Amino acid sequence: MSASARSALEKMRARGVDARAVRTFEHYWNELAAGAQGVVHESEIAPLDRVPELDDVECTEEEAREALTRTAIVKLNGGLGTSMGMTGPKSALVVHDGLSFLDLTARQVRALRHEHGVEVPLVLMNSFRTRAASLEILGRYPDLAVEGMPADFLQNAEPKLRADDLEPVEWPADPDLEWCPPGHGDVYVALAGSGLLDALRERGVRYAFISNADNLGATCDPTIAAWLHRESIPFAMEVCERTRNDRKGGHVARRMADDRLVLREIAMVAEGEEDLFQDTARHRYFNTNSIWIDLDVLAAVLGERDGVLGLPIVVNRKTVDPSDPGSTPVIQIESAMGSAIESFDDARVVEVPRTRFRPVKTTNELLLLRSDVFEVDEHGRVHGTSERPDPKVSLSSAYKLVRDFEARFPHGAPSLRRCDSLTVEGDVVFGAGVECVGDVVVVGDGRIADGAVLQGRVKAAG
Repeated sequence: MSASARSALEKMRARGVDARAVRTFEHYWNELAAGAQGVVHESEIAPLDRVPELDDVECTEEEAREALTRTAIVKLNGGLGTSMGMTGPKSALVVHDGLSFLDLTARQVRALRHEHGVEVPLVLMNSFRTRAASLEILGRYPDLAVEGMPADFLQNAEPKLRADDLEPVEWPADPDLEWCPPGHGDVYVALAGSGLLDALRERGVRYAFISNADNLGATCDPTIAAWLHRESIPFAMEVCERTRNDRKGGHVARRMADDRLVLREIAMVAEGEEDLFQDTARHRYFNTNSIWIDLDVLAAVLGERDGVLGLPIVVNRKTVDPSDPGSTPVIQIESAMGSAIESFDDARVVEVPRTRFRPVKTTNELLLLRSDVFEVDEHGRVHGTSERPDPKVSLSSAYKLVRDFEARFPHGAPSLRRCDSLTVEGDVVFGAGVECVGDVVVVGDGRIADGAVLQGRVKAAG
């Protein structure tokens, strides 16, 4: 073992990282040192033609209830929303009617329990930076707690590696920045290392529904739970049909060497094959990052592999301080949760309606969710308010950070119900009661007056 690898592993052990996570990191470090880039070539895969649709899956209420008694909900909640200028958990961001992602998730789970009479557990996978604030929000819903079950478990941490020699980076100005999460593929190892995997199985829970905390459409669907239970499916991924707006989203394909389903993220694309990756007619289905997994099968596979699933490596190149491009270049070794699809025999994909994919990655999506295009019912579920396609929102860099975004919409989002697209090219403050109709392009810097109805190309008042 090289001195660089030994230093990184010793640093993890000194922090108290679970042995399975240490072995997993060692596996990836060795792959990285050997030159692995995690690339999947187009010649190695075949596109998927058609996949089963959720609309074709049926179950009785009795089957749904039985399946839910064996199901737990896990929300990936380690994100800080740094790309939008946040420093706390992204799931604490207010998205509609004064409610955060976590508020809405809590309401969705309470409604599911009430509707089917089943105490489905909700557990967060937190990072050390999101834990306190997230549990404080869930604390507003004391009835969510399930006796004998924790409210969360912690994602593992690993050292960032210097890009030049793969040594663990040192950053005395802020030692926390020397560490990073191993990507959401860590969920499987973290479930086992925290003891939650065994605790759920002892409770009789067979399946976990795992999804991103910032995807408000990702509710626990009892029909999918019943389908898995009825057909003994070990792993299922929810996918949607790609549009031009999803060209950079990871897609599912079939590996020709062994006929297994695989996930290819944009970071895994070979140089020169970007156009093929983004061809939505060729690769029709993208991963929503909502998956269902048989916990008994997961425990068995982890046992067979000494805790190392061996998911495809994702090499993420950054600087040690993300806010300082001049700081030390580092590599973060990551893996994607959905790439586990290739680790399980008879893994499946199911096409779900677009309503099950409502993520917020930028302030563009945030504006859309805060607008009158959507409403939230008493159960915390998000619904569209019209039959029109969602308008495409494209805001300038002046709106990238949440604090700047909110300063430019002091009275809330404009009405977008009759809007096809909204593009803001300048730095503009929107007044109260503004409505956008059709395709709108706002240019210049300045202000949009209260009550304005915007159509076509509009110049902001200076």
